[in-house]
Amino acid sequence: MFRLDDRVAVITGAASGIGAATAEVFARAGADSVLAWYPGDDHDIAPVVAAVEAAGRRAVAVETDVGQTEDVDRLVAAAIGEFGRLDIVVANAGIARDVPSTELDDDEWRRLMEIDLLGVFRCFRAALPPMIEAGWGRLIATSSISGAVISWPRHVHYTAAKGGVLGLVRGLAIEVAHQGITVNAVAPGVIVTPQSTDPVHSFGAEGVHDFASRVPVGRNGQPEDVAAAFTYLASEEAAFMTGQTLILDGGYTVSHV
Repeated sequence: MFRLDDRVAVITGAASGIGAATAEVFARAGADSVLAWYPGDDHDIAPVVAAVEAAGRRAVAVETDVGQTEDVDRLVAAAIGEFGRLDIVVANAGIARDVPSTELDDDEWRRLMEIDLLGVFRCFRAALPPMIEAGWGRLIATSSISGAVISWPRHVHYTAAKGGVLGLVRGLAIEVAHQGITVNAVAPGVIVTPQSTDPVHSFGAEGVHDFASRVPVGRNGQPEDVAAAFTYLASEEAAFMTGQTLILDGGYTVSHV
């Protein structure tokens, strides 16, 4: 079950954290990948490509800013050009910014929305034509419990964007369900990644460590936990799951809300 044999996946934010883990887990499940990475995030995509190849699958890396429509269109074209198909999109790229609402100007708001919300839609929109032609597709987004269930202080625009992803998933799922395409999201809690351990815009390493004591399962999430959920949503077995958001937080929200 949950095999992805000979499927082709586009994964954004693939150079580290959840995206990197997803590329490797998908490879072990049988999928090739087109890995979108943003050079400005200071993470090397080469080890991720190597991990996919070590699992016996192919990977192509494409520099991509999901805030730019032409970049996203080029990313999807690379998948079709290299592999001749596109089956799965994991719209995972995102940023977080710690800004008090009184200091949150229009430009800061727009930039985060461009990446965390509109960036997801750009990826899905670009992938729809080949998926519709094939009569099969899996569109998957990374949301957050901040926006799905709770919110983080000083992250109003982040919370709004991640909440917007849930509406996007629901709306698009209904539109394309009859064409063999499912649309879903995963809303993780605190996952140990370079972004969550950023002391400027997120919890920082100490904050992430302290947060684990509030999680009922006794630990924070790992990128592989999210990748496993993505693998299910990308599989044949998830054909009846669409328009949904999986909360993946070790029981945090059900014990605090």
